[in-house]
Amino acid sequence: MEETIKKAREIIEQYDGPKLRIMEVCGTHTHEIFRLGIRKILPDSIELISGPGCPVCVTPVDFIDEAIYLALERGVTVCTFGDLIRVPGTKMSLAGARAEGADVKIVYTPLDAVTIAQENPEQQITFLAVGFETTTPAVCLAVKKAKEKGLTNFSVLTANKTMPNAYQALKGSADAFLYPGHVNAITGEEECRKLAREGVSGVIAGFTAKELLTALAVIIEKSKEGKPFFVNCYPRVVRPEGNPAGMRMIEEVMEPCDSQWRGLGIIPGSGLRLRDAYRAFDARQKYEVPPMNGKPNPACRCGDVLQGKCRPSDCKVFGTACTPQHPIGACMVSNEGSCSAYYQYGMDQ
Repeated sequence: MEETIKKAREIIEQYDGPKLRIMEVCGTHTHEIFRLGIRKILPDSIELISGPGCPVCVTPVDFIDEAIYLALERGVTVCTFGDLIRVPGTKMSLAGARAEGADVKIVYTPLDAVTIAQENPEQQITFLAVGFETTTPAVCLAVKKAKEKGLTNFSVLTANKTMPNAYQALKGSADAFLYPGHVNAITGEEECRKLAREGVSGVIAGFTAKELLTALAVIIEKSKEGKPFFVNCYPRVVRPEGNPAGMRMIEEVMEPCDSQWRGLGIIPGSGLRLRDAYRAFDARQKYEVPPMNGKPNPACRCGDVLQGKCRPSDCKVFGTACTPQHPIGACMVSNEGSCSAYYQYGMDQ
């Protein structure tokens, strides 16, 4: 292991080729790269930029407004993961709605929300389904369980997204991607191979120092060949076929749809919605949620950060008006957000 790390470091530190922009898509990668001090060994010709791999960060303001509508206007008990509580909507966050009397509960899995619905038949329960392919199978399982139990007081508000079309949308933003290991553990290698055939380069990376350094070294070496490439640098977790059971679960319960991404706009075919057989559990239809036109705080540059157009520290409110204690944007709220990483590990990096 020591020899592998030493060799990878040498490749990275000795690189003196053309400018190389590498996008770490996964928010956990961003935090680990900071925590491990990897940025400090990069030569000036290698730039690491953040991407849209934090599910809370890319969830649009519209979705928060929809959730607040359900909680305040329709009296629904909203169940959500903790990170989403403080993400600002147009007028307030879910934490603000809770302060005004909304019933907002933090859960750890979608099945927790099903249990709450089963134990409280007099309450209407909606789970906020935010995430990529990693967490979507669990949402699908929850919907299936609710249907099997005959629950009529359970629904989901979906903002589930899939990554491949996002890479296409960001094709010109980076020379290569660090693909998120957790997502590819579900989806496998084929989508990444297809992207390489279409001119998008990247490697699947793990989360240890050895795995991250190896992934960066592989990108440097493969980039020298001057053609699109793909390498799985996380084979101990990511199998070529991924997780077929998880993918079958998604395929059974959900279908592709166009989806709004914070900062990226609408990306065709990048979202997931419930299929007709499970449409009774769609909160938008069940409660006739009106169209929302969410407006983010104009001072926030989360959208530019998620596209790799700027660093968090380039934002005028970063570290002053916008802090983890008083976030203006989603990228500062989430534990996987780029802004929270820059704030925690060094504003000027």
